[in-house]
Amino acid sequence: MDFKLSKSQQLSQELFRRFAETEIRPLARDMDEAEEYSMELVQKMQALGFFGIPYPKKYGGAGADTLTYALCMEEVSKVDASTGITISVHTSLCCTCIHDYGTEEQKQEFLRPLVDGRKVGCFSLTEPNAGSDASGLQTSAVLDGDEYIINGAKVFTTNSGFADTFIVFAVTDKAMGSEGISAFIVPRETPGLTVSANIPRMGIRAASNCGVSFENMRVPAKNRLKREGLGFEIAMHALDGGRIGIGAQAVGIAQGAFNEAFKYVKERKQFGRPINAFQNTRFTLAGMQTQIDAARLLVWRAAKMKDDGEEYGPAAAMCKLFASETANEVTRLAVQLLGGYGFSREYPVERMMRDAKITEIYEGTSEVMKMVIYGSLKAK
Repeated sequence: MDFKLSKSQQLSQELFRRFAETEIRPLARDMDEAEEYSMELVQKMQALGFFGIPYPKKYGGAGADTLTYALCMEEVSKVDASTGITISVHTSLCCTCIHDYGTEEQKQEFLRPLVDGRKVGCFSLTEPNAGSDASGLQTSAVLDGDEYIINGAKVFTTNSGFADTFIVFAVTDKAMGSEGISAFIVPRETPGLTVSANIPRMGIRAASNCGVSFENMRVPAKNRLKREGLGFEIAMHALDGGRIGIGAQAVGIAQGAFNEAFKYVKERKQFGRPINAFQNTRFTLAGMQTQIDAARLLVWRAAKMKDDGEEYGPAAAMCKLFASETANEVTRLAVQLLGGYGFSREYPVERMMRDAKITEIYEGTSEVMKMVIYGSLKAK
């Protein structure tokens, strides 16, 4: 496997990095403090095609590959993980459902404006009593003529505060368990759809993350993705790909924290010399970067496997598991290296440490990742 980026990928990486430094970094701290994402920043990213990177040009996308998308996720997450998850949920979850399971009519009506930069999407799966066990959904969808009546509630729906298009999962046949779940495309303006205020959180505080409720919400049957009962498969398929994006986000968080710590230890003096003159500091930094590079290669492998049409689910689980653990360990060490300043909000490493934790939880907890990985194991 060739791990050298193509010229096109290198140019894209430089674009993402430059945008992150000039446009996102100046806003990152203030957005975190305000717990609100800048819609002006969203519009700038839409104009540059950040929301349609791995989708075909015929639908308004950039026509790039999954690895290029992973590069974007890493670069923006180096300076702000909230930006990373905003792009990820839209791209990996919402758009994937429509692109991979939608009819041509659904793609033209709903996918095109999502990937060409006119609209933002979200993914409504998790419920108050159904997290890791997504088969335990209680939101119901009852067919009434040529419409479904949907009732229920979702929680932790990223982008829901400003999303235009919702992918909603609901039970159409309770007796069928996970095979009784269906998926629907729901425009924001649909009567009966209500979005709560932002849920207060430890990390990714700038991201929009709300509860969503449905009260006698009528959705045309033509907005259902594929046939009834295929919703669980659709959700799991989207999450498989989403884990590559979260792995890249975790790598970005870790690399961003390392960069801050590396800069600090060269400038900060203790006992008459820079901190990086001490062997313990050097060994710590060497270990941090080694972990980050290993995590990055796991992400790139999963992305390449997806692009090559291979079975990538276990590889995606591995990259997310290892990268999220790396992000948590590296950000903790970065805070330690900065000492008291690392614990203060004057430096970004404390925010990065808070942001890192969620990468071990959303789009499949580390425990679920181990279940996926174990299920694929065989002697080699």
